[in-house]
Amino acid sequence: MTDRLHQFKIGEWVDIIPSTLRSAAPGRYQIVRLIPCDSNEPRYCIRSTNEKHDRVVPEHDLRRAEEAVV
Repeated sequence: MTDRLHQFKIGEWVDIIPSTLRSAAPGRYQIVRLIPCDSNEPRYCIRSTNEKHDRVVPEHDLRRAEEAVV
């Protein structure tokens, strides 16, 4: 699925912007699915190798990873 409103693509590596309202595993997350825009902001399903579950987060909570993950 592609959506021109989404800034990130499936398979891309991102970091979650730290927040006191959310506890998230440290490290990189991979975009595994684009959530259709039904609100004002695109959302993503992301996965970390350090967690056993996926997360759904809004775009403003993500930033592009600075270095590639192998």
